[in-house]
Amino acid sequence: MRSQIEKEIYQAQTIGNVAPIEYMVPYPNTSALIEGQNIKYAEQLLYQEPKITNFEFLRLIQQTSNWLNHINIKPKDRVILPDIGSPQTEILLFGVWGLGASAILSKQNSIKNIKSFFKESHIINDDIDLFKKISIFSEKFQPKYNALLSEEALINYFDEKIIKLSHYNLLVNTSGIKKLLNINNGIRFSCDSRPIDSCWAVLKALLPIYCGAIYSDVKSDISISETDKKSTYLIRRDIKNFGDFEKNHIGICLENTAVLCLGNESIHLTNVKKEEKILKINGHSVMMGYVNKSANKKSFKESSLCINLKNNINP
Repeated sequence: MRSQIEKEIYQAQTIGNVAPIEYMVPYPNTSALIEGQNIKYAEQLLYQEPKITNFEFLRLIQQTSNWLNHINIKPKDRVILPDIGSPQTEILLFGVWGLGASAILSKQNSIKNIKSFFKESHIINDDIDLFKKISIFSEKFQPKYNALLSEEALINYFDEKIIKLSHYNLLVNTSGIKKLLNINNGIRFSCDSRPIDSCWAVLKALLPIYCGAIYSDVKSDISISETDKKSTYLIRRDIKNFGDFEKNHIGICLENTAVLCLGNESIHLTNVKKEEKILKINGHSVMMGYVNKSANKKSFKESSLCINLKNNINP
């Protein structure tokens, strides 16, 4: 039987008559995304530099899962993800998911705090050469556990708040922004987000695979940037200004997994209302909740996720 706060979260994740258990993505978890896309795009480049096809990316992921298993990381464990450069960090993330574990994203200076809070979490050093580490491991991984869509896939850790996201959160959010962006199969795509939160996970790790795009920092057809106003799309983390964004601005709200809107249009399966200093959000991208139970009680009410725009911190 659900607790009262679990009922509130469930209601916030419901949009119209579509409950969060009515899954709107064709994949059973994040790992299945790359496996599914390999049916269509196995020989197509996924990364322009270094040149890595979708099939090669899948093999690297499976080697990574084998290495993680070798160093005694188990399904449902939490792994603090370092920034080891692209595409190694993306490969490591998918390797964690392939194992059935979840990833913690944060700024590097928060690792001690994370470890003290999540005492059983694993640390991967940021000075590793992932390609070298995994080179001796098999390119075929037999998972002992396949995560469910409803289970934890990622944690955004900040000293001010800790956000839990499910596999479904990540996939439905990626699907939602894909419907609004003109990114199709074979398009060259770039994004300068760093692996400190789920904005990176959705826009840089998941989106190119979901779209069948080619990740390329050189001569990209479409670019997404945190800082470059000349890019195709500009990331906006100041959600207090929702309603005043330009058409090519991607609004970020980490409590809504990552992407909230393009311009002032909310993504698919997300409804947003701005009432004075409160943003009311309903939809399938709404987070599993904060780790802090008292924060959940303050934020989930009136059948919505209520974001206090005055106090909200979106790093």
